[in-house]
Amino acid sequence: MNDSIALISRIRENANKLIVKYLNTNGIEGLVPSHGDILAFLISKKQCTMNELAQSIHRTKATTTVLVDKLEKFGFLERQKSVNDSRVTFLTLTEKGQNFKPIFEKISKDLIDKLYQGFTNDEIIAANKLLKKMLKNIE
Repeated sequence: MNDSIALISRIRENANKLIVKYLNTNGIEGLVPSHGDILAFLISKKQCTMNELAQSIHRTKATTTVLVDKLEKFGFLERQKSVNDSRVTFLTLTEKGQNFKPIFEKISKDLIDKLYQGFTNDEIIAANKLLKKMLKNIE
């Protein structure tokens, strides 16, 4: 029997537990693993619209709004209306969000290191290639 889906699910569940543990260890309250995609995008992009963010993290606008609301509530990002078009809202990291960057990067690095512990570079490349192929098959 092929248990690929169950394995992927368990990997995600264990990765999320590890992320929560790292967040707690660093005294970060309120964040959950699902905020990671948003923070990663804003760390790299600096500013974006809600539409850009929703597309980039592959979530609906409604789900993205809920996640952004939480990040704003906890002081990690802020919304700013466009001066050119009041329908457009830009998202940017606050100072607290910027200060979180080193912790975010450490958590990401530690998670990747743990996930690929014992893998050769060729195995890492192959695993990523196969996972991308699986994802493409069901999109």
